[in-house]
Amino acid sequence: MSNDTRLALLGPHGLDAAGMEAFVAALGAACDAGDVAAVILRLAATDERGLTAQVKQVAAVAQPHGAALVVACPGFTGDLAAVAIRGGADGVHIDKPRDLKELRNRLRDGRILGVGGTETKHAAMEAGEASVDYLMFGGLYPDGAAPDAETVLARVSWWAEIFETPCIAVATRADAIGALAATGAEFIGLESGLWLTDPEAVGQAQAALAQVPAR
Repeated sequence: MSNDTRLALLGPHGLDAAGMEAFVAALGAACDAGDVAAVILRLAATDERGLTAQVKQVAAVAQPHGAALVVACPGFTGDLAAVAIRGGADGVHIDKPRDLKELRNRLRDGRILGVGGTETKHAAMEAGEASVDYLMFGGLYPDGAAPDAETVLARVSWWAEIFETPCIAVATRADAIGALAATGAEFIGLESGLWLTDPEAVGQAQAALAQVPAR
């Protein structure tokens, strides 16, 4: 790993239209505070038109700052790829996927397909074999519970050491950033609780990355 590890910002689970204005304002401030490679937008399920409008709002802030926008919407039974494309997002994020091959075929022309929620090494390897663009390890569950930090660290270490597909290692606490970055993960994800009300946390996270020795 070198010190070019970059940050990804995770939005709160179940973000809806009512919370969008505040989220967009916070995101703009966070992107102004430091280098953000990607934003993972975790929306509440609603109709495709409503989701597309929300994606457009966030894309208008994230992308001018150079951040890729990846859309997740657990529980949505419609066409998430179509929502992402129509909304101008850079791709989609799926947790515990079933049919990655179909999504991979639809998300071409540089669009991103990311996967999280892989609870086993076998599931992670299957996702990697489907030519996803990244795997995400860690991150809060929708109910707000945090996965076991040591398990996440071990899984990130295993993946970063062996596989070429990039990974996002998610920190739910600021003091976890250094250890996760030391694994060689290409991206460190910041849970929304770390940055949403404190945009300067992005700059602080970058400072923590700079302290990690190169591998």
